[in-house]
Amino acid sequence: MLYAVTMTVSIPPGQDPAVTADTLAREKSYSQDLQRTGEWAHIWRTVGHYSNLSIFDVASNERLHEILWGLPLFPFMEVDVAPLCVHPSSINRAG
Repeated sequence: MLYAVTMTVSIPPGQDPAVTADTLAREKSYSQDLQRTGEWAHIWRTVGHYSNLSIFDVASNERLHEILWGLPLFPFMEVDVAPLCVHPSSINRAG
């Protein structure tokens, strides 16, 4: 199942810089591991914002929920999820 997920990050002002650095390092490792498995199929930076647009290719709603809640930055995120399907005018029927 394909999902477009927008994640906007808001780290609290005044948070300990060491805690922030550790959280960012764990986030990068977690997301890159999921990219290697193919579940996190694409990730793009949203220009001018501390956010990204990602495409997930996962087996179920539950799996996406598990992935998102496992993100080290999740407590500091606003997340918007949109399930995707192939558009009937697409020449790439595989999506």
